[in-house]
Amino acid sequence: MSRINRICILLLLALPSSAWSELVIRVTQGNDKPTIVAISPIALNGIQIKEDIGRIVEADLKRSGLFSAIPRRDMLAFPAFSKDVYYRDWRMLGAEYLVVGSMALIEEDRYRLDFSLLNVTAQKTEFNHRVSGTKSQMRDLAHLISDKIYQEITGIRGAFSTRLAYVTANLENGKYVYRLHVSDADGAREKLMLESPEPIMSPSWSPNGKELAYVSFETGRPAIFRQNLVNASRQQLTDFSGLNGAPSWSPDGKKMALVLSKDGNPEIYMLDLQSNKFTRLTRHFAIDTEPTWMPDGKNLLFTSDRGGTPQIYKLNVASKATQRLTFRGNYNARASLAPDGRTLALIHRASSTFHVASFDLVTGRLIELTETRLDESPTVAPNGAMLMYATKQGDRGVLAAVSLDAGVRYVLPAKKGDVREPAWSPYLR
Repeated sequence: MSRINRICILLLLALPSSAWSELVIRVTQGNDKPTIVAISPIALNGIQIKEDIGRIVEADLKRSGLFSAIPRRDMLAFPAFSKDVYYRDWRMLGAEYLVVGSMALIEEDRYRLDFSLLNVTAQKTEFNHRVSGTKSQMRDLAHLISDKIYQEITGIRGAFSTRLAYVTANLENGKYVYRLHVSDADGAREKLMLESPEPIMSPSWSPNGKELAYVSFETGRPAIFRQNLVNASRQQLTDFSGLNGAPSWSPDGKKMALVLSKDGNPEIYMLDLQSNKFTRLTRHFAIDTEPTWMPDGKNLLFTSDRGGTPQIYKLNVASKATQRLTFRGNYNARASLAPDGRTLALIHRASSTFHVASFDLVTGRLIELTETRLDESPTVAPNGAMLMYATKQGDRGVLAAVSLDAGVRYVLPAKKGDVREPAWSPYLR
């Protein structure tokens, strides 16, 4: 059996093998001293909507691990405007911040939502804000509210309005069915993007969040596709013999780094998406794989075993010069770069167990972030606060998330079955 065939088989074995369903969320570890907020129910003024906006905001903030929420059953009143707030009542409950809001119909199927963040301790209004949308956009409005509150209190841009892509597999009538899904960052509104009897791997978001690239085996061998998430139109980008894998969009969305073995060995190539021209970037007898772009668009990070074990290297696209970055441990791979261009999430092994770790490209400091086993596929949120990865919980594959300081953790198992290959979207424009 050739080395290329062995690689393909290993990739297939890494895929899930059970049923699929919508994700659920369970926070397993939060901040030691969370900020206590109270989310008063949004006053609907007779408007009938199926979503409870206040509950969604509460769940978003709690999921960040930095907040705890006052239960509604303990609230003494449900104010909709800051003028109706008696700060003493909320201080008695221990609330540090209070969110109030009210909805109004402004035209046919378009609604305005006014909300305020109040500082209970200082007895002042931090901000008043307004968002608007249709009934079908109520969850979007809720996530926008969460983003605004999160940024005001923490100083970090919220990422609740982003999305997730992930792959599931289901054994049906003795055969596997593979599915590519896209959902909100909280796992809600799961949408099926592709269903296939052949494996699907390595989803990668375009910089504008409107497309996904991924690997599909539907042609009988691995091929890279790009798919529009609005109209579901697809384009096959590669059809070479051997490996076609690990697509990664450039920051400007005009190019894609990928792995091809068409010349006999897995190498990093760059595809110009306008001219369809391929440029070979690496030339080595070792396996070069898993490219990811740095924010400057001039350099790539990739995994290579050219030093004897898989490690992370940096590649200058213009000069083709390479530099080894990781040295600690016998395995460092699957790099995912935080937006600061400095913090790298990766899969690290020092002995026999794979963990998610963070690696500082400036200081060289490496910190293990997880205590689970068989961790894989880390992907960093666009605000750099959290990263998501695939792991095992019992005999099931689940998605899990951890903050880059390891202080916050939550798990996103499917209601039943396994899920793998997470990809966190950029900010959606």
